[in-house]
Amino acid sequence: MKHDTDRHSTARTSSLPPRPPAVTLTGLPRLLKWVLLPLLVAAAAACAPIAPATPAEPQSLRPITLGVGFIPNVQFAPFYVGIEKGFFAARGVELSLDYGFENDYLKLVATDEMQFMIASGDQLVLGRAQELPVRYVVNWYTSYPVTVFAKAGAGIHEPADLAGRTIGVPGPFGATYIALRALLDVAGLTEADIQMESIGFTQASAVSEDLVDAAVDYAVNGPVVLGNAGIETVQIALDQYLQIPANGLVTNERTLQEEPQLVEAMVRALQESVAYTLANPDESFAIALNFVPEAGGENEAANRLVFDASLPFWQPRPDGAPGATTDAEWQTVAELLMRIGFVDRLVQPEEMYTNEFVQ
Repeated sequence: MKHDTDRHSTARTSSLPPRPPAVTLTGLPRLLKWVLLPLLVAAAAACAPIAPATPAEPQSLRPITLGVGFIPNVQFAPFYVGIEKGFFAARGVELSLDYGFENDYLKLVATDEMQFMIASGDQLVLGRAQELPVRYVVNWYTSYPVTVFAKAGAGIHEPADLAGRTIGVPGPFGATYIALRALLDVAGLTEADIQMESIGFTQASAVSEDLVDAAVDYAVNGPVVLGNAGIETVQIALDQYLQIPANGLVTNERTLQEEPQLVEAMVRALQESVAYTLANPDESFAIALNFVPEAGGENEAANRLVFDASLPFWQPRPDGAPGATTDAEWQTVAELLMRIGFVDRLVQPEEMYTNEFVQ
């Protein structure tokens, strides 16, 4: 069993696990070679139609680089749609995507070397606890996408069932590790009550080969892989027990104060892009394949499963303004991370987010 002896220090600068590259249908071994994200990783769109923006003159477009997940993937379809359909350009933004790790982007955005990134709520707590001037401005994933999954016959159905079990995680970092610690906390358990194995991004193969009793992964990754291979799984989703902000658009205080119109443009374009993706899934998947050609061909059917599994996470919530988050959600994640020892102070909700740009 591999443990990080300084997991609290690691968690403060952790990144979401990388999203998987294009997967194949030629057999389970190739399917299980995914390099997973993190996540993943921003706002679901308004149910009501959003008035189209007046296209900006080409010479007025502002080049913006957005930090997203580890590699190109169909799970970033709304951004590909927004670029292809001109939603960002219509708002005066020439958008390009940069693929990397969330902890790196937090530092770049905090120092204004980049203006925008995608991050989950737990990362905002970690950043703010280190006095990084970053702020969450609109929600994209409306439920937290991380889950613990096991074979259907493993007898694992709720957090308490994890006691005494071998649980695989990529490592003591990122959203998967935080989600596991959160689910243990829900059940009144600690890491000492399980056998945690650092297995890298091999969750699906580790579960299928019974190397672990369960693994922690994004719901659209490992469980989808095993389902495609005919292996039934049971999932314990963090969102069933704790409501915390999932992936959303993040900027810095300088941009908020000095360029609020740019922040508004990014928020509106993202909401339009997500709305179009949800309303036109077939076209949007085809657009994503143009940006991620390796996801097509013999890999297309498997990647369509990943895309379809992602859509529910982008659906707007039935209550409240689409894209908005609440003090209660931010208080929950801040208290969680302090309770399990990831931060040294209780970060206040008003430090981490604003709904100013959400309509």
